[in-house]
Amino acid sequence: MSWWIWVLAGLALLAAEFASTTMHIGFFAVGALVVALLVGLGVDLPLWGQLAIFTIVSVAAFAFVRPILVRKLKLDFKPQVDMMIGEQAMALDEIAVAGLGKAEFRGSTWSARNVGEVVLMRGQRCVVAGLEGLVIHVKAS
Repeated sequence: MSWWIWVLAGLALLAAEFASTTMHIGFFAVGALVVALLVGLGVDLPLWGQLAIFTIVSVAAFAFVRPILVRKLKLDFKPQVDMMIGEQAMALDEIAVAGLGKAEFRGSTWSARNVGEVVLMRGQRCVVAGLEGLVIHVKAS
């Protein structure tokens, strides 16, 4: 194949990476651009050789470079929900037992479910007992 076909393939893969933001496809763009560089410099490779270099470079970049980038860019961050449990919140509504209402937690208004055994009054301090999606589970402290 001509070098410019590999360049177009690499640019298309790079565009797909920017659109997806998953940091998976871009490494195949690297493989295509390496092959484009080799073919453009005049290295005479059969099609199977070009495909082999493309595959080897892409998989090697994916296997060895991606983990470093993910760690450096902190893309593997997972919020620690367990750290929220036990913190103080304040009921903004009267929340019946097993009822839903609003609570102020960490400076933001959250949907809150009363998982305790007593009604939470408006303005009452409560404790976060859990989290389910964007609903905090609270109970009287």
